[in-house]
Amino acid sequence: MGRPPVIPPEKKTRIVLAVLAGEVSIAEAARKERVSEQSIGRWKAEFIEAGKSALVAGRTGPSTREQQLGAEVSDLT
Repeated sequence: MGRPPVIPPEKKTRIVLAVLAGEVSIAEAARKERVSEQSIGRWKAEFIEAGKSALVAGRTGPSTREQQLGAEVSDLT
């Protein structure tokens, strides 16, 4: 068996969201994208776990971009 294809994170996200939305099954997505069902199942589990982690962490302060913009404003004034 050859090396698995390199799938960009954006495409993995679209595939996982389609599976979660019920638009396609894991098996259908795997056939269409020519990857294993196990890969898509792993992406789905990682996606859900990352979402849980983000919700637990919450938003405690300004984002990096907000901090950057604030620093630029300070520099300009």
